[in-house]
Amino acid sequence: MTIDVKLAETTAIVAIDRTEKLNALDYSTIDELSAWLDTASTDDSIRSVIITGAGDRAFSAGADISCLAETIGSGIPRALQDIVFRGQGLTKRIEQFPKPVIAAVNGLAYGGGCEIVEAAHLAVAAEHATFAKPEVSLGFPPPFGGSQRLPRHIGRKRALEMILTGDPIGARRAYEIGLVNHVVPASEVLKAASDLAIRVERHAPTAVHACLAAVTRGINLPIDEGLGVEAAWFATTVPTAGVRRGIDEFLNRGEGVPG
Repeated sequence: MTIDVKLAETTAIVAIDRTEKLNALDYSTIDELSAWLDTASTDDSIRSVIITGAGDRAFSAGADISCLAETIGSGIPRALQDIVFRGQGLTKRIEQFPKPVIAAVNGLAYGGGCEIVEAAHLAVAAEHATFAKPEVSLGFPPPFGGSQRLPRHIGRKRALEMILTGDPIGARRAYEIGLVNHVVPASEVLKAASDLAIRVERHAPTAVHACLAAVTRGINLPIDEGLGVEAAWFATTVPTAGVRRGIDEFLNRGEGVPG
């Protein structure tokens, strides 16, 4: 097993556990994490997911280069299947997960590790965390979705500086450009991620899912198409108990604002 899963009430904490490799993502780790996400997506006892790295040095150093070297040596078809499609499959699962996924970045997040952060819905970073896109130094572009998600999230020029230079940035810079939501002392990174999960979990699961889906689906569409996505997901919540409860609670409080 290369992931360690613990349940803290309704929040699942998933640690990538290959400390001897700085939590690098070999094929079995990617497959194990993908399979767990598939199962957790329909487990009603889990309301949110925190992904972190074992130890205090690394969230994940990215793809395991020894695996990549062997696969790339076998030619293009196998390289696409084993590296690109596998890695993109994982980050797509995270991005489209129906419950909040929070990255708790407890150290370096390079390559595929950074791409997991990009795909996660929310992210908290330890003060000593660093982020980098070093794939260019290996001769290829980011293969787990990073060449597409990062520019959409932080802007084309900022993303290209990271992608083209491969140089790392610190946690504060990651916060400034919108790659992470919060920066906290290392000892508080899991607590901060858990507190963020609790703030989301207080709302109806149907509402949270609709919000996630509307943003994830609509963010890359023209605004008119995105508004159609918003309307469709709003419609899914109209008959739910979450709407009835939320409106009743608001009306019973009297005048004010939701919250």
